[in-house]
Amino acid sequence: MHPITIRMAGYGPPDTGFSRALERIGERVTRRFGDQVDVNYVWNIMDFGYRAEDILWLVESGVLTLGYQSSSYLTDRVAALGFVDLPFLFHSNSQARAAMDGVLGELLVKAIEERTGHRILGWFENGFRHISNRLRTVRRPADLAGMRIRVLPSEIQKRTFALLGATPMRMDLTEAIRMIAAEELDAQENPLANTVVYGVHKFHHFHTLTSHFYISRPIFVNRAQFDAWPMELQDEMRAAVADAVIVQRGLAIEEHETARQAILAQGCEIIELDPDEHREFVAAVSPMYAEARNTYGVHMFDLAGVTP
Repeated sequence: MHPITIRMAGYGPPDTGFSRALERIGERVTRRFGDQVDVNYVWNIMDFGYRAEDILWLVESGVLTLGYQSSSYLTDRVAALGFVDLPFLFHSNSQARAAMDGVLGELLVKAIEERTGHRILGWFENGFRHISNRLRTVRRPADLAGMRIRVLPSEIQKRTFALLGATPMRMDLTEAIRMIAAEELDAQENPLANTVVYGVHKFHHFHTLTSHFYISRPIFVNRAQFDAWPMELQDEMRAAVADAVIVQRGLAIEEHETARQAILAQGCEIIELDPDEHREFVAAVSPMYAEARNTYGVHMFDLAGVTP
């Protein structure tokens, strides 16, 4: 009998928390099933000429078995995911994790599975995102005026930065990295760990800790492949993912601090907002909340544990 092939992939170097979490999943499944499974990894699909967003169709088509991607990449197909793209929705990792692991996350899993060929097994933490740029210190929305900033492929995120006075440009990570190096983009927004992993701090001197979005990365498998597995393997994969999520989230905290030190070592400036400066950013995007109440309903805010 041929072993069941499980190809797991991401879009980062092998030493990132995401890659280490994938490896942990594979090791656990292999320990349980031995030569009944054949687990292999593609740490970074961009090394093979793919765009970061391609991981979605690569898994959905069955070329790959399992992957992860920031939920914002699916908002055009799954409108409900736009809710968790709202700026300043969450205020802490613990609040966000509770929502994504709770009823809100279950609702979003159902919405994704209804509109894609994926099964969603859990949520990695991409975490809070911050602004970096090559032009000037940013302390207030007015400092972003006219600044060309890359945003994830999400209309909610695009509108956020339009309200903040920037010029948002939706694009894949692959294109953004190239344009940042060519100085065709002025700014980007990412967790500090991503900023360092993709080398953005070598081009951007100014880093402002805005914590404007909290983004999760769903862990998805090809539905047809997963549903055809023996139930014992399905259950073990779900358990392995749940374990890996805990590990990855812990590593994300460590990676934030390591990245912070790398940014400072590069000679860059890290700007921490005072409460008044932070409130200016929140106030600038407040019109989105009236729109969100109409679009998503107050019930979604209740599930997130926040007051709209």
